[in-house]
Amino acid sequence: QVQFVESGGGLVQPGGSLRLSCAASGSIFSIYAMGWYRQAPGAQRELVARMTNGGSTKYADSVKGRFTISRDDAKNTVYLQMNSLKPEDTAVYYCNADRPATLQYSWGQGTQVTVSS
Repeated sequence: QVQFVESGGGLVQPGGSLRLSCAASGSIFSIYAMGWYRQAPGAQRELVARMTNGGSTKYADSVKGRFTISRDDAKNTVYLQMNSLKPEDTAVYYCNADRPATLQYSWGQGTQVTVSS
């Protein structure tokens, strides 16, 4: 069972940047697709970015052109570079395998991102 620890969140002004990290307790090399998810208050958790172990990426329309996902399988770490942040990006951010819910790992604590002036 792989566990994830997310970090790098914080309070940032609109237009600012943050880089999130997701450290896995085990190897992620065999995980075909890793994803970054977010959950805003009162909303469902949503997938914002995914990356396969072959390097293919996909982004939610709301973050396309502003967020960049990357993964370092040697370090068992996934990153999310977030630029041009907007107040609507405020949420708790999580990482997990991009799979059907019943096949995902347990969710970590997440990291809070707050975009506010």
